[in-house]
Amino acid sequence: MAFKPANNIQDLQYFGEFGGVNPSISDSSTYTFLSAKTMFDTFEGNADGCYLYSRHSSPSNLYLGEALAAMEGTETATVTASGMGAITPVIMQLCGAGDHVVSSRTIYGGTYAFLKNFAPKFNIETSFVDITKLDVVEAAITKNTKILYCESVSNPLLEVADIIGLAKIAKKYNLKLVVDNTFSPLSISPAKLGADIVVHSLTKFINGSSDTVAGVICGTQEFIDDLRNVNDGACMLLGSTMDSLRSASVLKNLRTLHIRMQQHSQNAMYLAKRFEKDGLKTVYPGLKSHPSHELFKSMMYDKYGFGGMLTIDVGSIEKANELMEMMQAKNLGYLAVSLGFYKTLFSAPGSSTSSEIPDNEREAMGLSDGLIRFSIGLDADIERTYDMMRRCMETLNILETKTSELV
Repeated sequence: MAFKPANNIQDLQYFGEFGGVNPSISDSSTYTFLSAKTMFDTFEGNADGCYLYSRHSSPSNLYLGEALAAMEGTETATVTASGMGAITPVIMQLCGAGDHVVSSRTIYGGTYAFLKNFAPKFNIETSFVDITKLDVVEAAITKNTKILYCESVSNPLLEVADIIGLAKIAKKYNLKLVVDNTFSPLSISPAKLGADIVVHSLTKFINGSSDTVAGVICGTQEFIDDLRNVNDGACMLLGSTMDSLRSASVLKNLRTLHIRMQQHSQNAMYLAKRFEKDGLKTVYPGLKSHPSHELFKSMMYDKYGFGGMLTIDVGSIEKANELMEMMQAKNLGYLAVSLGFYKTLFSAPGSSTSSEIPDNEREAMGLSDGLIRFSIGLDADIERTYDMMRRCMETLNILETKTSELV
């Protein structure tokens, strides 16, 4: 593909106020005007280059937004105080009372809870479907549908969305295709495949150091302007504003994303192959056994691999908890939610990040209690990591001991 997301980030050059190699941080909540007319024009959205109030925009936030728009190949972007602070304004901006959303059934638990439990307060209803079946998606569309919503790679089951196919459906019915690309930055570029709006939780891989909660909405200039509108813009009025100091921090970390994603993917691929060979029920898009392996390959930038997320199923929540506690005790990672950290993070989604989903629906989608979601870290010696993980599994009788293979 001619579009190269990491190059687009690299080619952006910002100088600091005094020639610094990092842009200066706009440590102000409000901005002065040289004339009252300019203030009026800015309120009306007609004064380019002027700043009104940091809930509307700030130089630091615009720097980061511009870099993320370059990465995703959209006209522009706006950053927010969290991933949910990106997702919810998009839905509220595009939908009004009586409108309808068709969403993947396997999405982040917070997004599911918003669509299932909160949006109905505004008379916005959602149909949750198997996003991998385009005929089922199309059949769920009604005359009131405004949005098709999915994740490039779903949380936590790692289902892969056919973004090109979904984009064709969205165009056919004049809908907006909104794609959460949190699990696959750089590997997949949804906007280049036909998505209208791309969101991320910057908290995860893009920031990469588990010290910041942040989000982004990437889209057209018109849509981002609508979100910022002082009269009816969801970002402006709901107030999920990112702090300028955090924006500057994320922008610095974004510069190394291409290196980190390669290592995350390389390590995840190694572990997934070994786990599968050991007989564990392993799900990873890079494995040929993954039902959407070829689909992912058709959409991806090879250089960045299949991502850093994989799952295994150890049969029960008791075994899952024992294994995670033992791995943490052995310093193999942390029993923690979230993802994209330099250390491996693991959790049982059924009792954590997807606990908002009712038991019967989790069972229907194949989210078992024994499922462990791994966010694979940046370990320099992944072979050693595997050996140590295997020993933990053998100790707990999750794997049969093969002493000849122990190192």
